[in-house]
Amino acid sequence: MRNRFYLSIITFAFLLLFSGCSSRLVDFTIISTKNIDLSDTGYIREKTRSLGEDEIHIIIFIPMGKASIKEAIDRTIESVPGGVAIVDGVVTSSTWYIPYIYGKSKYVVEGTVLVDPQLVSAEPRDRYIIAKLDNDGEVIEHRTVTSDEFLVIKKKLIY
Repeated sequence: MRNRFYLSIITFAFLLLFSGCSSRLVDFTIISTKNIDLSDTGYIREKTRSLGEDEIHIIIFIPMGKASIKEAIDRTIESVPGGVAIVDGVVTSSTWYIPYIYGKSKYVVEGTVLVDPQLVSAEPRDRYIIAKLDNDGEVIEHRTVTSDEFLVIKKKLIY
């Protein structure tokens, strides 16, 4: 009986020490860290949601920097060529830590990126966008590649 009690206490302490925490900080309609003219209605809304994060490592008990919500927002916006803002987004904070060994702390921003078509057309001409479509022709995923990467992908598709 006594051994069960101690085993229960040790198990509870182990689970408490080696657990992480994630919490939703804010939901937002529109957010940007860029200077944009909101009276312009020429923005295009992406069909897929994008994700950006900023994380730091915790070694022993010393954080190796400070996670930044602004940096996570910037990374989300910049993940899409011509991105200027995020709509219908969520900011989440996540932390886990094994005491005196290692841990991580991060902010994650997810949302739909607004694209300014003028900025996309201003990008260098040696950039290509590769898109994966579903059976209905809707864009599932896309990414920007250089002309060299495009040629490699094109050769793989032809042969």
